This record gives sequence, C-alpha cells and structure tokens, in this order.
Amino acid sequence: MLFSIKLRLFVVIEIPLSVVPAKQETDWWLPRHEAKLVQKEAMDRVDLVFLGDSITQAWEVEGADIWDEFYRPRNALNLGFNGDRTEHVLWRLEQGEVDDIQPKLLVLLIGTNNTGHRQDKAEDTALGIKKILDVLAEKLPHTKILLLAIFPRSAKPTQQLRVLNDSINQIIQHYGDDERVFYLDINAHFLTNEGVLSRRVAKDFLHPNGSQYSRWADLIEPSIQRLMK
Repeated sequence: MLFSIKLRLFVVIEIPLSVVPAKQETDWWLPRHEAKLVQKEAMDRVDLVFLGDSITQAWEVEGADIWDEFYRPRNALNLGFNGDRTEHVLWRLEQGEVDDIQPKLLVLLIGTNNTGHRQDKAEDTALGIKKILDVLAEKLPHTKILLLAIFPRSAKPTQQLRVLNDSINQIIQHYGDDERVFYLDINAHFLTNEGVLSRRVAKDFLHPNGSQYSRWADLIEPSIQRLMK
C-alpha cells in the first residue's frame, strides 16, 4: 500500500513597523492632528506643504520668522510633528491631513526618528518613506514632492546613527524621478569639510539650531521656486 504525504510550507513574512500606520501614544499628538485638520479647512488655499517630524515642526518656533518671510505668503501648511516616525506620518495621511487640497509642492523630511528611537534597518525606514510617497501619489496626484535627504545627526561621520541615516539616504535618493519626486541632499552645507556636525549647527547633534532655518530656507529656495511654477 502506498501512502501519499503532502507537506505544507508556511512562510512568515515580517512586515516592518515602519510601514504600518500607527498613532503616537502621547497626550498632545492627536489634538495637534485635529488642530491641523481645522487649520487646513480654514485656509483659502494650500499651495505648499511641509511634512515631517520635529525638525519640520520647529518652523513654528525656531524658524517662525523665516517661515513668515518665505512660506506664509505661499499659503504654506506645516505638518511636522515632534517624534514622528514614518508610520505616524502614514497614519496622519490616512486620517485626512492632505485630503481636499492640491498643493503645488510638498516638502518631505522624515526618517531620523526611525533611526534614533528603534534603530530600524535602513531598508525598513526607506520602505516607510517609499510607502509615504505612494500614498501621496494617490492622494495628491498633481503635487510635486521635494524629498529631502534625512539630515545628518551625531557629531562624527563614523558614529552609528549618522551612518544609519546616510545608508537610508543612499536608498531613497533613487526614489526621485525628476518628474513628480525630486530628491535633494543639502546635508554637506551643515557639516565641516571633515563631515563633523558642530554644536553651532545643532546643539544636540540632531535638531538644527534656530539660526540654521535661514540657511535651510536659502538652500531649498531654488528648488521651491522651480517646482512651484
């Protein structure tokens, strides 16, 4: 008598947290999201959006004067949230932060908290950024995206978190197609010739000091002018 034995192989695919939309579990985060929805609705039009984490949110504090000069006249909306990782941005996009608007340009800077909070693999953070771009393509099909390289962190170029951010940038630079997504790396302007990030630029070796927001604005202004035409 012959017996036939069938074996079923199950392959478990681990989905990185960076691509699974999630809320931040902090008291202030959801109220800020709701306030941004109200702000968006109150604006006559939104032509420019900044989307990201605390470095972007700081346009409201450290960079407020520069924001008023460069971006408020362009009907800009700041969607930066302290502590956000890629999955938090994905949740916010799912919950309507860019619904019912068609900005000419969106500036995206995200990923350093994936590095700092969990030390995600570069490939996982890059996947999260790619998913954000995919969602933006669906929700804002006529909006151009200025994808910024993740800013340098840690004092020296050989330190672990700097190396990790640089590795992410090596991947996401290929997301630019110069048709809808435009990749821009301005990091060298914040570093010495030896690649050192000084306290003069970022006291905590992560967040740009207030004086650097003017430099940031100057560095991206040619791209913003070109892409918002």
